[in-house]
Amino acid sequence: MPSKLHRKSSPGGGGGGGVGGASSVSSTPSNQPRKRVKRCCRNFCTFMCTQVGVGALIVIYAICGAFAFMHIERQFVDETSGHVMELRRRCSQQLWNITEEHNLIDRPRWTEATNAVLRDYQAQIAGVVKHGYVGRSPDQIWSFPAALMFCLSVITMIGYGNMVPRTPWGKGFTVIYATFGIPLYILYFLSMGRVLARSFKFLYRSMHDCTQEHPHADRLDALEGGVTMARKKVIVPSTACLWVIFFYVLTGTVMFANWEKWSFLNSFYFCMTSLCKIGFGDFVPGASLTTSADVDAASHKLQEDIAADPAELAQLQSVAADQHSKLAINFVYMLLGMGLVAMCRNLMREEVRLKAREMREDAKLCMEDTRLRFVGCCGNPRDAYQDDYY
Repeated sequence: MPSKLHRKSSPGGGGGGGVGGASSVSSTPSNQPRKRVKRCCRNFCTFMCTQVGVGALIVIYAICGAFAFMHIERQFVDETSGHVMELRRRCSQQLWNITEEHNLIDRPRWTEATNAVLRDYQAQIAGVVKHGYVGRSPDQIWSFPAALMFCLSVITMIGYGNMVPRTPWGKGFTVIYATFGIPLYILYFLSMGRVLARSFKFLYRSMHDCTQEHPHADRLDALEGGVTMARKKVIVPSTACLWVIFFYVLTGTVMFANWEKWSFLNSFYFCMTSLCKIGFGDFVPGASLTTSADVDAASHKLQEDIAADPAELAQLQSVAADQHSKLAINFVYMLLGMGLVAMCRNLMREEVRLKAREMREDAKLCMEDTRLRFVGCCGNPRDAYQDDYY
């Protein structure tokens, strides 16, 4: 009986164990989505810390910032255009009154009066331009190419200054955008500099080994003889870095001169000032590109003016459609140029450290040699006398 009771009770115990196992099994799937989310977040953070992730993040950050600035700054109502039109009308009216008064009888007085009116008009226009008037509407100013270059100038700390936010929301958003964008660019600058420096060093070392007579044969002979031959450390010279930067700037000079209709001198001047982070702002890519606002203005003019040429509108539409590829290449050119500057910084720093170490060793040898010479020339005369005596 006890055995039967024990046998009867054992299934219950097994059933209890089955319930506990079912609860543990049922609790495991509930934790699986959470683990998957944690694993995805961990993999995403790991990818974003790589060079590709940082580059993609800074591109996405710039594009989102461009759309945000376009949405904010296009709401600005520019009242200076009406003020400029009023100044122009007033100046023309004053010139007409002067002409009616003098009627070209007294030419010196007419010239003096008109010059005074024009000087006053010039001073007023200069004041309006100083406060941000450029002769274009906010839709034409804040096109996507121009907004993207503005975001790039903010996060790279170039600061061209040709475009500035006019609205309070735009100014506040610029502060927040720069607060998060500048550290992101510094991370990109450091990571891209390390990657490009490592790649360029590998390429230079491979070319250096190819120029040697028999490097592989010497290494094989050393391995056959049982001797571990240490590979000689190759330092990339600064001249190689300067040649890379020069050819990169030359490529940008030809590209911007062709697309932006600049002279070669102005294009070379822009590339050098941008890569050196000077950024005067007198030449900025994207400012002369055809925008959608220009196409709309040309189509409106074609509808109102019968004598307008339809071929001009078709040409503007074709040019505007081709701007996206040029914009992407311009943007990549600037980011890659910053990476090359970081690469040259890392490689030149390595060479400077090596030269400083060699100079320090040479200085130690020179000081030791000077000390020995000084001891030899200014030694104790008693030692020489005792040598002669004995």
